[in-house]
Amino acid sequence: MNHWLEAFVHWAAEIGLNYNFLLDAFQRGTLVQGALTTVLLCLLTLVGSLLAGVVLAAMLTCGKPWLVKPARVFVEVTRNTPTLVQLYCAFLVLNMLLTQAVGAANPLTPFAWVVVVISLHKGVFHAESLRAGIEAVPAVTLEAASSLAFNARQLLWNVQLPLALRFALPSLINNLIDMVKMTAVASAIAVGDITYASIMIWTQSDNVLELMILILSFFGLLSFIVNCVGRYLEARLRMPGYGH
Repeated sequence: MNHWLEAFVHWAAEIGLNYNFLLDAFQRGTLVQGALTTVLLCLLTLVGSLLAGVVLAAMLTCGKPWLVKPARVFVEVTRNTPTLVQLYCAFLVLNMLLTQAVGAANPLTPFAWVVVVISLHKGVFHAESLRAGIEAVPAVTLEAASSLAFNARQLLWNVQLPLALRFALPSLINNLIDMVKMTAVASAIAVGDITYASIMIWTQSDNVLELMILILSFFGLLSFIVNCVGRYLEARLRMPGYGH
């Protein structure tokens, strides 16, 4: 491993890039830990945002005003304000109030706040995609399910959501790719993701260009993986009679 790393550093030096910091065990470990933290953020926010999206979509399409109106207000406020502002409001205001209420027992760390904020923020976009998918389910399909004595809950979970997921999958994958890139805001509240780790390194080594190339490549790779999985699922879940 060290041999390949040294070879890469030497090759990069020949084209004018200084990656000598990768040979330092501490700085390399910091960068690796930051990358792992970013991957964990992506996985947790992926699950959290999809769960939030399903719940909000169910509320938006349930037809009950006491559920529809709060969900609609939440969606409009959340999607029309910047993620970074929401993160600052949550961490600097809500977290402070929570700490004042429970003291040192506050269970929400900066990492947890990032997961919550990004999950809810992207969840509203998932909800709109799923809502469109639910509304695209053919009426004849719903009538057939109703004839089998499905109640509203069974209709939603057994018929509408499975079909809506297929209809909305391209939009959902696009949202998830955006969510991967959005995790970079974690560095704003000192969560040790790859962006924050890079900032800590370049303040000592002045390797801004080299680290920016690494960050861009890393997020590009994560986004590419999500895109490939999304395309596989689109092909796998494609329904006869829809699309190609």
